[in-house]
Amino acid sequence: MSRIGRKPVPVPSGVTVTLDGQAVTVAGPKGTLSRVCHADMRVTLEEGTIVVTRPSDERMHRALHGLTRSLLANMVEGVTQGYRKQLELHGVGYKAEAQAKGVKLVVGLSHSVEFPAPQGVTISVENNTQVKIEGIDKELVGQVAAEIRRVRPPEPYKGKGIRYVGEQVRRKAGKAGAK
Repeated sequence: MSRIGRKPVPVPSGVTVTLDGQAVTVAGPKGTLSRVCHADMRVTLEEGTIVVTRPSDERMHRALHGLTRSLLANMVEGVTQGYRKQLELHGVGYKAEAQAKGVKLVVGLSHSVEFPAPQGVTISVENNTQVKIEGIDKELVGQVAAEIRRVRPPEPYKGKGIRYVGEQVRRKAGKAGAK
């Protein structure tokens, strides 16, 4: 039995869960999220917890069991606390500017890159080098952070680029003959 899948998801006070067939809707203080679960997984609401059960011990059902439970737990956490990713810009002249609906990045290219924020995600900038992405959907927040990082990923020689806060960039030595 899946260790993750068999754990029930607690539903805190102030959060309402609605089951409509395979569609699960979670509403809380920060917003509303909905998702359609796989047809084989059975999702039930029992005594203030969400319980996911699987029909058999097939490999696919075992995989879907833990996945479905994790997705539902992320939805509950998103509508109560929300998710946040932080990026930092390293490099001379690299900066970010907050705009009405997104962020404008100046990262050593011949042009500045404007990145619009999708609906449900807010992008804010602190002291020109810190970009904060916040939202209630964990998947969407992570995807937006990855797309912004993809504009200028950190390079291994000088460490310039956009990286996650706390990310360690492996540095290379460069040319050995240059003195």
